[in-house]
Amino acid sequence: MITVSNVSLRFGDKKLFEDVNLKFTPGHCYGVIGANGAGKSTFLKILSGEIEPQSGGVSMSPGERLAVLKQDHFAYEDKQVLDTVLMGHEKLYAVKQEKDAIYMEEDFSEEDGMRAAELEGEFAEMNGWEAESDAAVLLKGLGIDESLHTKQMAELSGDEKVKVLLAQALFGNPDILLLDEPTNGLDIQAIQWLEEFLINFENTVIVVSHDRHFLNKVCTHIADVDYGKIEIYIGNYDFWYESSQLAKKMAQEENKKKEEKIKDLQAFIARFSANASKSRQATSRKKLLDSITLDDIKPSSRKYPYIAFEAEREIGNDLLRVDGLTKTINGKKVLDNVSFIMNKDDKIALIGPDDIAKTTLMQILMGEMEPDAGTYKWGVTTSQSYFPKDNSEFFEGVDLPLVDWLRQYSPEDETETFLRGFLGRMLFSGEEALKKANVLSGGEKVRCMLSKMMLSHANVLLLDEPTNHLDLESITALNNGLIKFKGSMLFTSHDHQFINSIANRLIEITPQGLIDKEISYDEYVRDHELQEKVSAMYA
Repeated sequence: MITVSNVSLRFGDKKLFEDVNLKFTPGHCYGVIGANGAGKSTFLKILSGEIEPQSGGVSMSPGERLAVLKQDHFAYEDKQVLDTVLMGHEKLYAVKQEKDAIYMEEDFSEEDGMRAAELEGEFAEMNGWEAESDAAVLLKGLGIDESLHTKQMAELSGDEKVKVLLAQALFGNPDILLLDEPTNGLDIQAIQWLEEFLINFENTVIVVSHDRHFLNKVCTHIADVDYGKIEIYIGNYDFWYESSQLAKKMAQEENKKKEEKIKDLQAFIARFSANASKSRQATSRKKLLDSITLDDIKPSSRKYPYIAFEAEREIGNDLLRVDGLTKTINGKKVLDNVSFIMNKDDKIALIGPDDIAKTTLMQILMGEMEPDAGTYKWGVTTSQSYFPKDNSEFFEGVDLPLVDWLRQYSPEDETETFLRGFLGRMLFSGEEALKKANVLSGGEKVRCMLSKMMLSHANVLLLDEPTNHLDLESITALNNGLIKFKGSMLFTSHDHQFINSIANRLIEITPQGLIDKEISYDEYVRDHELQEKVSAMYA
C-alpha cells in the first residue's frame, strides 16, 4: 500500500497540489486523469520520490518494492537488453553483479567464499535463478524477439527500447507499479499483452494514460486531478465520465425527486456492472460499483471544447481514386503500388505498423509530396481539409495573437466577435485569445489546427494522429465531433476507442500490400488475436 498524506506542491505562483490525502491499496489499478498541465506526471514523480513535495509526504508499507516506467530511452545504451530488464529489480541485480564479480576473481579466498554463500542465499530468496527466464518471458510478450535479448540497447530501435523499459518496470513482481503513458510506442499486440498482464496483476498499479480503451480495460479506480485536489472514484474511465455527466445533470435538476435520482443511479451502475470485461478485476469492480451511493458521484469541473465539423457542400459519388501510388524515402520503399477507391460516407482509418507510410500517403493526397509512380484524383464535388502530424510550420516564428492567427483561415466577412466566440468555444476565452501563436503548448496548437479545419467547411477530412498532445477532454470532444461529421474522412490514430467509434472501413498498409476491410477496429483486433493463437499453436 502507498499512502499520500497532506501533500502540497507549488511551482512559482502555480498551485499544483494542496493537502492531498490518498491511499492506494493492493489489487487495484488506479488511472490518473486530468487536463494538460494539471500535474499527473508530477504526481507520479512525487510518489516515486523523484520530486519532494513542499509539505506532507508519501509512505509505503514496510518491505515493499516500487517500480517506475523510465522515460529516458537512452539511459542504458551500453547495457545488454536482458540486463536492462533485470535492473528493474535493483537489489536482485546488485546481488547478481557482486556474486558474479567474486566468482571471476583469480584468488578466491575463504572470505570470498563466505560472502558468495551469503549472496547465493539472498539471490535464491529473490527467485534469482528464474530471473533471466522471467525477463525473457516479459520481453517476448511485448514483442522483443529472443535474438535481441543479448544485443546492446544502442542497437535497438526507439519502439523496441520503449518495450524493454516497460519490461524493466514490470520485472520481479513489484508491490507498487507506476506507469506514465505505458502504451506510447506499443503496437496492437503489445498493448493487448500489457492489458492482460495488468488485469491479472495482484499488487498496486498507478497509471497515467490518454488511451481511454486502455483505462477502461485495466482500471478499477480513477484518480481525478482537478483544481489542486485529487479525488479517487470507483470504476474505469467511462464510468467516471458518465457518472460525472449524470451528476452534472442531477445538479441542474435540483427539483427532481431524490428517489428518481436514485433509480437513475441504480440503472446506471447496473449497466456498467453488466458491461465489465471478463477478468479478476471485473469481479472486484462490480462489487465496488454496487456499493456506490448517490453522494459518491460528483459533477466534474472539466471543460470540453466544442468541436463540430459542418460541410458546406454535399459530396457526389465520385470522391477519390488512387492508382498504383509508389514512394521510396531514404532508400526504403514506404508505399508500393497502393490502389483503392474512397466512396461517399467512408470514414477510413489507415492502420499498420509503419507510421511513415501512412503520413506519406496523406502528404501525397494533399499535394505536399510527389509520388515516384502512380496517380490519384479527387472528385470535383470534394473539398479537403488536412490535419498534419507535424504542425510546426503553422506556428514557428508566427508572432500573431491567436485571434489574428485564426483570421487568416476564416472567411473575410467574419467579425472580431465571431472569431473570439469561436476561440472561446475551443477554450481560448478572454485574454487567452490574445496569446501569441508561437508560444502555444502542443495541445493548444492542436486545438488551433482543429479550429482552422472547422472554419474550412470541407466535406473530406484528412487527419494524421489528431489526438497527439490532447488531454482526455479534448480527445472526447474531437471523437464525438467526428462521429457526427456528415462528410467523408481518412485518418490515422493509435487510440483504440477513437478508431473503433469512428471508422467504418480499415485500410492496413503492410509490406505485402493493402488489406482493405469494412469491419470495426474491435473485429480487426479480435482477428489478430485469433491469428496469434493459431500461429502459436503451430510454432
